[in-house]
This record gives sequence, structure tokens and C-alpha cells, in this order.
Amino acid sequence: MADLFHNKAQNWDGMTIPQQLSQTIGPQIVKHVRLHEDMEVMDFGAGTGLLTAHIVPHVKRVTAVDISESMLERLAAKPEFEGKVRCRCQDIIHEPLEESFDLIVSAMAMHHVEDTRVLCQRFAQHLKPGGKIALADLDSEDGEFHPEATEGVFHLGFDREALQTLLEDAGFTAIEFLTAHTVTKEGSDYPIFLVLGHKAVS
Repeated sequence: MADLFHNKAQNWDGMTIPQQLSQTIGPQIVKHVRLHEDMEVMDFGAGTGLLTAHIVPHVKRVTAVDISESMLERLAAKPEFEGKVRCRCQDIIHEPLEESFDLIVSAMAMHHVEDTRVLCQRFAQHLKPGGKIALADLDSEDGEFHPEATEGVFHLGFDREALQTLLEDAGFTAIEFLTAHTVTKEGSDYPIFLVLGHKAVS
């Protein structure tokens, strides 16, 4: 499995847009999700841990999941995460983890997964009954957000209603969207949504 972020990992934390996104999405999750010290959290597409850094002070443990070994190496090297963050370099679409969580968070990772329907199902599979999601990504855009020919981008953002339907089909309820941030690039605005929801208790 190719590590598409191998050449970006070293400088990722210093890039403007990843910093902006983490500094806006992280506080929005803290504001809208009741975090507590017994909570087990998955950060899906965790990268170098920019989002994890906002979540980990409030919870028991974060499991950082990514398919980029290079990004996770940068995360694992951060001393502030020692003892509270564990890394899993694994594609949960094809190889689910054998554990469940109270909350799954994600920032700008879903558009890198080709089959969104299966991804929503995997999120539900990895949550305890009543578990929560807090997922941030691009609203539908014109294809200009990423540089031309960027590898590993399968979606030009997401239509909120269509994504809500996929989440409902996967068993999520109380789904709510809000705009967490707007990225301005080359004169164009790109809204970033945060979708919240609960796994139904059967």
C-alpha cells in the first residue's frame, strides 16, 4: 500500500491549511461533543495528530488510525502524546480493528476513501451502542481545492444530504451538520462541515 503522504509528513505540521483546520475543527468538536475522562476515541485519518492534540486532554485514550506510516511516525514522536495515544497503521475498510470506541473523530480524511458507504458502515461497526461521530470534511466543491492530479482524492467534497442518507443507512441517528470553518484559497471559499451523530442503541 503506497504511502501517499511520505513526502509531506516531515513538514505537515508547519503547513498553513492543516494548521487552520485543526485549530478550528478541534475546538468545534470539544464544544459540541461531551468529552469525558473515561472515553475511548478513534481519530480516523489522524495524520500527525493535529486533531488528536485537541481531543486527548479531555479523554482516556485516543487510537490514531491512518494508512500513512510516515504521518503516524511523526505523531508517535510527540512527547505530549506518550501514554495516551496509540497508533494503528491500518486500512479499516479492508481490515477492521478488533475493538470499539465511544467516539470517532476525523478531519479531512473521508474524501481520501473511495467507498463512502462502506466507510460509514465501518464507523458504525467500530462504535459502541450510543457511540458518537464528529467528522469534518469538504462540502461539494469545484475540484480546485487540491492541486491538479493529487493522488488519493476520490471525492470533490460531499453533499450534506447524500452523506446524511449514508450515515442513516449505517445506523446513525440525531445527525446534525454545522459549518466548522471556511478555507479561502486563490480567491475561492471552501466550507468545511462538521457532522455529528449517534450510533443507534439496538
